[in-house]
Amino acid sequence: MSLRGRSGAARAARQRNYAYGAMDDSAVEDFQSAFWAAKRAMATASEAAFNRHGVRAGQQYILTALWAQDGQTPGELARRFGLATPTVTRTATRMEAAGLLTREPDAVDRRLVRLRLTLRGRRLRRPIDREMRALTDRALGSLKSAERAQLIRHLTEIRHNLTSVP
Repeated sequence: MSLRGRSGAARAARQRNYAYGAMDDSAVEDFQSAFWAAKRAMATASEAAFNRHGVRAGQQYILTALWAQDGQTPGELARRFGLATPTVTRTATRMEAAGLLTREPDAVDRRLVRLRLTLRGRRLRRPIDREMRALTDRALGSLKSAERAQLIRHLTEIRHNLTSVP
């Protein structure tokens, strides 16, 4: 890369960094601390809420997807959630051990496995939906409707910022 190309890239990076104003060290620390604490509090509250029903936090998303369309493959679920297929496979193994789903070979392609809800997994729909709603209400209860929408937009933008290639 030429020296001119580097300076242009550096200038573009500086412009991006200062588009909304530079953050000082305390703003960086405040953001990191607040985000980590909120993430940890949400994880702790989620674990408690879903454990009451024999579901580990995170498994509610697999259940929700299977309630919408039972019989998906781990690969399909992985793509939907932006996860690696082995991650979904490990989660499915735990869910199968808990009696929430079964694995069945695909009728056409025997290399594929379909995840099917058990009766227990299907019966958890209302309780898990209630827990998700209560958890969301608890987390966002002090925010007005417009603030909730703004927070969701900002969180989506943060995720995009962190997952897009610079």
